[in-house]
Amino acid sequence: MATTLQDPRVESVLDRMYTETQNQMSLLRERHGQLERPMTTAERTEAMSEFYIPVTPDAGRLLYALVRATRPTTVVEFGMSFGISAIHLAAAVRDNGAGRVVTTELSASKIAAAKKTFAETGLDDVITILEGDALTTLEDQTGPVEFVLLDGWKDLYLPVLKLLEPRLATGALVVADNASAPDMAPYLDRVRDPANGYTSFNFLVRENDSMEVSCRTND
Repeated sequence: MATTLQDPRVESVLDRMYTETQNQMSLLRERHGQLERPMTTAERTEAMSEFYIPVTPDAGRLLYALVRATRPTTVVEFGMSFGISAIHLAAAVRDNGAGRVVTTELSASKIAAAKKTFAETGLDDVITILEGDALTTLEDQTGPVEFVLLDGWKDLYLPVLKLLEPRLATGALVVADNASAPDMAPYLDRVRDPANGYTSFNFLVRENDSMEVSCRTND
């Protein structure tokens, strides 16, 4: 039986988006120095407004499998970008037969593009986009959260996690991409300390980078 990831509409969109990602790599390398300078969140968002920087195809399929296996009612994503991760998450929610994906994004241009993409894949009915600063928009998130993907600015992973912690269900999974980034230390210190209520492990998802998967073990 085919999965939603194998739906021709979804396959076509993901293929196109990953191709565009590869086509951007040379430009991204050219601008690397500019992007490394100190910037506000708004400045960083604007500087990265044309770039995908998605999870790898393998990581996307992993996210799909984790959501299928855990069957969360609510999936929260921090950092939608153009929506590649959200498509994988939403495909799993669709195949589970229940649930929703709540994703956050600050860039207006990325939000506009993602809305069209989600409609094109037929997954827009299971995706809610929170437009604006996630530390503000996620304050109104109600009900238990059983799955979280952190894939935005790394220095905000810990504040977003702390914001969501009161609503994390026991057994909830928190997946943090780019765990090998140098500014991930505060976040990793929290989820790797069992006293904070997590069991956590790390694995490579691409050369020189990794994901951290943490299970919420207590309320």
